[in-house]
Amino acid sequence: MGKSFLLSPTLTPSKFCQKHTSILPRNYPKVSYFRSSNANLDSFRGCRDGFCSIPSFKAMPTRRLCSKASVFSEVSNQKQFFKVGAESTGPIPSKQLLQVVQTAAETGAKVVMDTVNKPRTIAYKIGLSDLVTDTDKMSEAAILDVVRNNFQDHLILGEEGGLIGDSSSDYLWCIDPLDGTTNFAHGYPSFSVSVAVLFRGKPAAATVVEFVGGPMCWNTRTFSAASGEGAFANGEKIHVSQTDKVEKSLLVTGFGYEHDDAWATNIDLFKEFTDVSRGVRRLGAASVDMCHVAFGIAEAYWEYRLKPWDMAAGVLQIVEEAGGAVSCMDGGKFSVFDRSVLVSNGVLHAKLLERIGPATERLKNKGIDFSLWYKPENYRTDI
Repeated sequence: MGKSFLLSPTLTPSKFCQKHTSILPRNYPKVSYFRSSNANLDSFRGCRDGFCSIPSFKAMPTRRLCSKASVFSEVSNQKQFFKVGAESTGPIPSKQLLQVVQTAAETGAKVVMDTVNKPRTIAYKIGLSDLVTDTDKMSEAAILDVVRNNFQDHLILGEEGGLIGDSSSDYLWCIDPLDGTTNFAHGYPSFSVSVAVLFRGKPAAATVVEFVGGPMCWNTRTFSAASGEGAFANGEKIHVSQTDKVEKSLLVTGFGYEHDDAWATNIDLFKEFTDVSRGVRRLGAASVDMCHVAFGIAEAYWEYRLKPWDMAAGVLQIVEEAGGAVSCMDGGKFSVFDRSVLVSNGVLHAKLLERIGPATERLKNKGIDFSLWYKPENYRTDI
């Protein structure tokens, strides 16, 4: 068996285990595996080829769910949702776009890795919870250099630098140089570098470099996809889970910085789904959350008020190409310029919308703005 490495050799100090035959959603294997990032761990009893079998434990009685668990209807799980990915990548082949996307994301990740154990210089955008660090800015600068060196005439939308480039271009790059800045500032292992390129408004290629581990053991995991080519983690194809019951699912959500009506509505959804599922997580990095759905370790993720750079990479290329579904939170057709997103393993999507959809409609009836935002003026799209 060959070995699996990140495409950029600069993303060490980390070792990757030997390549396994496939990466399966968490409900597939009969045996649980621990994936070692340290070759010395292979000396543990039961380890082979970088994987360690974990003894099974006696199942504990399932906790009793409240009566809300029975509210879900037996709706068909086979409803088809609109595709988000680009049907064409124009004159530039998808492989070429993906190569530059990966190089850009890994270049930004190298900047983050170089600073992850060093003191942070922190500033504030809005309030005390919306942080920005010098690392955000240095990562974005490094990513911009890669994009400009390859495509001088492309339009670029970065979280820190805003919109630059030629608005007549069919290509728009969406860059989040450090998604989960607050987590990074605290050394909490849920943050990433996220880069995607759109063709006429639809994602064509994307890469998310997720930072895992924590202080003294930082490592990375790279998710990537190109339209129609499938989704991959560290070079191995990945798939969403096949869990078809909300009560057997692990869900993820997020909350914006403004404590407004949308925030309050999602607090209520958080409470509701906590009662009827195995749990709802709030990790604080949208691109990572979506990659976890694609990876099969969570069944769904939703959030209001995300920006294009938060969603462009994870939402499309990684979730959709891994076999999942994507929509707005009212069930409508999604674009990266929308103000709400629901991604799932597909089989649960319609059931989740039974609660999320009406809650979102109530917000719309209150006059909450759900029009497109951060769409560059004069940028041509097929959405």
